[in-house]
Amino acid sequence: MNTLDEIERAVKDTAHYVSGNLANYANRSAGENPSGEQQVGGDVWADDLFFDALAHIDGVGAYASEERTDIVDCGEGYSVAIDPLDGSSNLASNNSVGTIIGIYDAELPAPGREMVASVMVLYGPYTTLTIARADRDVVQEYLLRDGHSERWGQFVLPDEATVVGLAGKTGERSDAFNDIAQSFEQDLKLRYGGATVADLAQVLEYGGLFGYPATTAYPDGKLRVHFESAPLAYLVEAAGGASSDGSQSLLDVEPDGIHDRTPTFLGNSELIDKLETALSEA
Repeated sequence: MNTLDEIERAVKDTAHYVSGNLANYANRSAGENPSGEQQVGGDVWADDLFFDALAHIDGVGAYASEERTDIVDCGEGYSVAIDPLDGSSNLASNNSVGTIIGIYDAELPAPGREMVASVMVLYGPYTTLTIARADRDVVQEYLLRDGHSERWGQFVLPDEATVVGLAGKTGERSDAFNDIAQSFEQDLKLRYGGATVADLAQVLEYGGLFGYPATTAYPDGKLRVHFESAPLAYLVEAAGGASSDGSQSLLDVEPDGIHDRTPTFLGNSELIDKLETALSEA
């Protein structure tokens, strides 16, 4: 078993435990994370669980989390960047949350081109894990239940776009973005729930576009390069889709710091192309 196999197994085991115990943290508050966002108790709890599961694997050299200010030096090997509980504010209303992990064959900060694997866990009515690896030809989805994981299917983004989910308040977005967003929303079904993993799962299943643009509140975008944008871009592009920060693939974004943000768009290639064209002509 190589290091990626060990990481995958550890994530599955930990995700099983997270899925079965989330209810204990639904209404617990915590502090503020390094990005200045309010934490819930589940954020810190999930981060501790994944750290214990991943940081001590031989071949893992660094652990970076959305919930930690600094990168933890674990020795020699891959760098793991994780959003332990994506969309944790959804816990209070009993809506879906997730886990996002990027595995980099480089010291962090690093662009997404340095990744060798990406994992997305969705804790919904049931729990699924989707993984893309450089040493595999397919994006594999697993169903996690009863302490076991079973292959559930291979992800290929549908050719026909069906859904769209675009974040940000209209009054805080640019006119150019609002114009192209309105065009998309006239042709596609609206799907936006406030948890990136859950919103992207809709796009992966039905085809379409998910995006969080630059806004006046978040001029660099809200999503973080290492913990959300690049890992999900790696997965989407491996599944036959595309990603963009508005002008280039998210895998080409060069972050200066571990908590850097970027505008983020993920989905079908033709929609990404239309988006980039519209924004370039503004």
